[in-house]
Amino acid sequence: MTAPVQPCPDSAAPALTVESQNRARVRTLWLCGVLHAFTHLYNVALLPLYLLIQADLKLASVDQATLLVTVMMLAYFAPSYPMGLLADRFSRKKILGIGLALNGLGFVGLAFCGSYTMALACVVLAGFGGSFYHPAATAMVARSFPTNTGKALGLVAVGASLGFFVGPLYTGWRAAGTGSWRTPILELGLLGIVAAGIFLRYAREDSPERANLETARPSEKMFPNTTLWLFFIGASLAFSLRDFTGWSMGSLGSLFMQKAHGFDLNVTGLALSSIFLASIVSNPLFGGLSDRGRNRWLAFVLIVSAILVVVFPRVPKSAVIPVLALYGFFFLAGYPIIEAALMESVHDSVRGRVFGAFITIGGTVGNLAHWAVGAWVRRLGDEAANPNAYYPLYALLGLLVVLSIAGLPCLHAVRKREIHLAAK
Repeated sequence: MTAPVQPCPDSAAPALTVESQNRARVRTLWLCGVLHAFTHLYNVALLPLYLLIQADLKLASVDQATLLVTVMMLAYFAPSYPMGLLADRFSRKKILGIGLALNGLGFVGLAFCGSYTMALACVVLAGFGGSFYHPAATAMVARSFPTNTGKALGLVAVGASLGFFVGPLYTGWRAAGTGSWRTPILELGLLGIVAAGIFLRYAREDSPERANLETARPSEKMFPNTTLWLFFIGASLAFSLRDFTGWSMGSLGSLFMQKAHGFDLNVTGLALSSIFLASIVSNPLFGGLSDRGRNRWLAFVLIVSAILVVVFPRVPKSAVIPVLALYGFFFLAGYPIIEAALMESVHDSVRGRVFGAFITIGGTVGNLAHWAVGAWVRRLGDEAANPNAYYPLYALLGLLVVLSIAGLPCLHAVRKREIHLAAK
């Protein structure tokens, strides 16, 4: 006689629930990585296209073309604090999906623009949509993965690496094949809108307001005293020097390779993409290592990066792509380390605002680089064809990376004082 089947004990239900929640958490982590890819793909998609855009829109000088990226990135960073405020109060999932849809819509509009004024309006819309991503996503990941935060953010940063890699490679290749810079811009815009719909359908909902009620911070302010604010602003400004160099290596590198080395669009796009390819490995690698020592690993990757920035214009033409790839391996690995350090320095209830304010300050300053290097190359005149003429600027950019290390003691001071205040 067969024994009757006994029902599963009640204790099994919570286990299944936990397993299901973990699967949803991991799925959302990877979906955040996909959004990260599109967000940064849009940041760099125009880099190989400056000269084509200048000719098509009949611009007087190349710095008007590079200004499009500066304007887009200013629109990307300027609203970051209010976006962080929204991320601390409302569904981070919805914020992320809506933001990517607007980002893609801005690129669709840019593909059809008939004037420079319209192009500026479209990049503002694209940048505004991009501003939704980092405050919400970084806070979401830090909350979902309270341990091994550096590794989790490093995995999400793989998406950024892929986006940075695909962006200039794809636009350079498609523009060279079609003879138009508009075709790849339209295609990427439409893909982003589709990706936004997929994210909204399959990502796990995040409701930070409930967690805030359960584990409220003693103070509702971002920072309860002036000293913490000063350290935070100091860290933001210091790391903006790193950002200035990072964005310069894209825009200046594009102009340098085309003007001084005679690279065509295909090779320029490939070279710029090489910066980001190796970071697919280095972001999770150094992000995970930094969970056992943030400061020393960040200082290491930044110092090595600075050396490679100074060396870059001095290497022979055949070594340009390998040096850019090595630079990207170390330089981009610093981003998840800094993000993890920042998120661990403050309470979950203010993480969105803190990260929003951080990239508003640092990103706005750093992304002046696109316009600045375009103007600098314009002033070179005929000397822009001489690699030696670029040595002083690349030396300055390397120095800025070294100076950005000053942000480390500032973040350490914020974390130390926040822990002290929480213990009271």
